[in-house]
Amino acid sequence: MIEIFGQSVFGEVAALLVMAAVIGFIGIILRQPLIVSFIAVGLIAGPSALDVVHSDEQIDLLSELGIAVLLFLVGIKLDVKLIRSLGVVSLMTGLGQVAFTSIFGFLIGLALGLDALTSLYVAVALTFSSTIIIVKLLSDKREIDSLHGQIALGFLIVQDLVVVLAMIVLSAIGIGAGGGHGDGNIMLVLLSGVALVGFVALFVRYVATPLTEKLARAPELLVIFAIAQAALFAAIGDFVGLGKEVGGLLAGISLASTPYRETIAARLAPLRDFLLLFFFIALGATLDLSLLGSHVTGAIVFSLFVLLGNPLIVLAIMGAMGYRKRTGFLAGLTVAQISEFSLIFIAMGVTLGHVEADALGLVTMVGLVTIAASTYMITYSHQLYAVFEPFLGMFERKGTPSEPTDATHSQKDPYKVVIFGLGRFGTAIGMRLNKRDIKVLGVDFNPVAVRRWRMLGMEGEYGDASDPEFIGHLPLAGAQWIVATIPMHIKGVSYEDTQATLLQVCRSAGFTGKIVVTSHHGADTEALLTSGADIVLEPFQDAADRAVELLTGSEPEERTEIPEIESEEKAVP
Repeated sequence: MIEIFGQSVFGEVAALLVMAAVIGFIGIILRQPLIVSFIAVGLIAGPSALDVVHSDEQIDLLSELGIAVLLFLVGIKLDVKLIRSLGVVSLMTGLGQVAFTSIFGFLIGLALGLDALTSLYVAVALTFSSTIIIVKLLSDKREIDSLHGQIALGFLIVQDLVVVLAMIVLSAIGIGAGGGHGDGNIMLVLLSGVALVGFVALFVRYVATPLTEKLARAPELLVIFAIAQAALFAAIGDFVGLGKEVGGLLAGISLASTPYRETIAARLAPLRDFLLLFFFIALGATLDLSLLGSHVTGAIVFSLFVLLGNPLIVLAIMGAMGYRKRTGFLAGLTVAQISEFSLIFIAMGVTLGHVEADALGLVTMVGLVTIAASTYMITYSHQLYAVFEPFLGMFERKGTPSEPTDATHSQKDPYKVVIFGLGRFGTAIGMRLNKRDIKVLGVDFNPVAVRRWRMLGMEGEYGDASDPEFIGHLPLAGAQWIVATIPMHIKGVSYEDTQATLLQVCRSAGFTGKIVVTSHHGADTEALLTSGADIVLEPFQDAADRAVELLTGSEPEERTEIPEIESEEKAVP
């Protein structure tokens, strides 16, 4: 069967995708993130097992595009304001963990017999934690808005900034080592980097928001533009010597200030996961499983160091800053793994000739162990805390720990109502709620509607109501009501599926409040109530009832369904 699929590039890719689907399903059953499954696919498809991968050029191309998209999404999420909003705890914890892991990881590498440069590479690679895994697991547990979740996000951003600096330095060193004019090459890279950063600053200041606002009127074009931006900056970064990785990061940063960054990130997340599959396949194709046995001791030592050392240093730093041991413990567990950046960082070192491929195999094994183990650690974090709580007293300051950001965090005013659809009806509802001092968040897929909503002094987000990734990032934790005023019929196109999908996605995202939707036809009303809507508003019928009340001064009689006619089908409420 493998030979049949391997007769063409298309057949080879089809075989890899089938393997990814099967192994990914097994990973879900075992409650493992996709990264673990993808690495397993790469190892199984590589030359040491089934030897499926032969189209190296095509796989490498998809792999490089995947890295560019991944780093683009990291760049678009870089929000330094979050660090400031949490005070110094994120900065101190992030830098402290990076310094601790780097220094002691380097010493452990030397003790294991690695040379100095390899030890340095491995130590730096161990400092990166997987933002993708942590955010996903905390979101699944509804702890992303908790104090320890927000602190974790803060020091993950610090790690992302370290990634940027490390890759820039690595690129410059690589260029300098490439020829006899090292100093001149390094200066050229630095000047190119300054020029590119300057261009990004000008783009952010004058171009990014108005351009994306126009592109957002055609959502598919906005996504294509984002991919083009990532690929273009990656190509430029590679051309000037900064590397595709740094170029992709700068591309994301160039759009991080736009109001559409969450929508772009949500739309590109599935593409990122798809393309990263080929990165791990390419990685597996370069690894010889027979050689990994020689790294078992080193992998065990480094894995224990990451699984135990990283959480302990976070716990110690947060305890010294006055945080309770429970908060420090829960936040510390989030850094008990390395990330996909660790593998990319080591792969860059191999490409530059700084380290041998064995180092990549070592870090890959550490990644497999720590990602798999930390997934269960974060999932069962509260049960683990109950077990270790009696031994954590040394990490909590005597007296009443202040947790200086806890009060601020708990007093954050959540949105009481989230409205999807900012047309005339949705805007009217929002304005009336706002007058009653009820905090409302508006969401619409029309950038003009979002801008008009914000001009009225209310907070709004641009996004797709049927996109689970986007819904998962909305602040629904404190909301009591979700109101969907998305029309059921617009110009003959049925939107019933959108309403039903929104109901399902919001419940899957953990929303426990009440959901209100709109309907213009009795049959749709019954279907929406069956799908789980708590209340169904019928604008035409409700308006007619109110009109009867005003005209007669009495309660309206039983409703009469308005017959469907062509002019009403085309009307947009």
